[in-house]
Amino acid sequence: MNKLTRRDFIKFSGSLGAYSACAGLVSSLSACASKEKKLARVVIIGGGFGGASCAKYLHRFAPDVDITLIERDKQYITCPFSNMVLGGIRDMASITHGYNKLASSYAINIMHDAVTAIDPVAKTVTTAGSGSVQYDRLVVSPGIGFRWDQIEGYDATISQRVAHAWKAGPQTALLRKQLMAMDDGGTVIVAPPANPFRCPPGPYERVSMMAHYLTHNKPKSKILILDAKDKFSKQPLFMQGWDALYPGMIEWVKGTAGGIVSGIDVKTNELVNELGDRFKGDVINLIPPQKAGVLAHIAGLVDKTGWCPVNQRTFESKIHQHVHVIGDACIAGKMPKSGFAANSQGKVCAAAIAASLGGYDMPDPSYVNTCYSLVAPDYGISVAAVYKVSNETIVKVEGSGGVSPKDADAIFRQQEAVYGAGWYDSITSDMFT
Repeated sequence: MNKLTRRDFIKFSGSLGAYSACAGLVSSLSACASKEKKLARVVIIGGGFGGASCAKYLHRFAPDVDITLIERDKQYITCPFSNMVLGGIRDMASITHGYNKLASSYAINIMHDAVTAIDPVAKTVTTAGSGSVQYDRLVVSPGIGFRWDQIEGYDATISQRVAHAWKAGPQTALLRKQLMAMDDGGTVIVAPPANPFRCPPGPYERVSMMAHYLTHNKPKSKILILDAKDKFSKQPLFMQGWDALYPGMIEWVKGTAGGIVSGIDVKTNELVNELGDRFKGDVINLIPPQKAGVLAHIAGLVDKTGWCPVNQRTFESKIHQHVHVIGDACIAGKMPKSGFAANSQGKVCAAAIAASLGGYDMPDPSYVNTCYSLVAPDYGISVAAVYKVSNETIVKVEGSGGVSPKDADAIFRQQEAVYGAGWYDSITSDMFT
């Protein structure tokens, strides 16, 4: 695609995210509520990019549906842009969002509680503090869980000392504190997992933001990436940026060259690879292999992969009827596990439920993903794509979207950084206001 067309696509796919996934569905579904024979009850578990989007758009598509959103926390801290906190260019408040607008503007019942069980036969959700909630349709957006058993010596308790920071919040603050406390000349080790995992470009944006901080505060320091993979998302763009902005600071070790981490020795602050080599870090960011969130396993929504198989047109579980799974936890064809993907899936799922309750056929869905990454505060790169269903699986629409050009000038990179900030403001507004 030529430069203008591609940049316009990325700009508008972010700024108009409220309708990108569901173009044409509003007119098809607006009459659903009037056709319903009873007030249907839909319960949505998880108030992140998938769940919050689904709740808001279900109300828009079928305003007479009784919607309850169950979310343990009263505020949601986004993983997108949490790397900027590590780099010192944002604070936690700027990536923290509340649910008041969803409750007041969209008549959504917000329940801050922990879900302890799901009964797909009785169609009930049990919470720790409020007892059972009945549903006609259930949406589960549980995010990710960690495969602690795949890294010897690492578990949830140890992660309070050796941060993964792959769920934003206290882990982000811990890693930032450790980075600030490190002496100049220290070594930071970042260990990304194998695919699939949440936010494929995320570890490399994190390295970039750490390098930005270190360059301006601890310039003698080094960053070592021990990667379980032999290639990663937007790799040529990241590496070009690293060479230009942080020469000599970042070393990447691919999986087949010794990058696969198999264990950690917390006494010596060393990571151990599959070859038995040991790597000592002053700060270690160990990101474990991943699976669907704990609730998906409790509810029996996962298959042998550890993820949730779904009908990729409607996101209804292939295991339990009338239960939908969206976001990072589901198997969604070629779509990456990202915030924008979850937002898109939430809207499509809302449309599918509204159509089903209203007695309509589900229109052909369209899905979108746009991912911006910062290599420096004024140096952005991006990837975007449109997806469709083909042979019951989500595939990329050929010729859609694209990746930032490798040799773009400084103005282009600066504009992409601006677009990235605009994307974040747009999508969080779309979710929470």
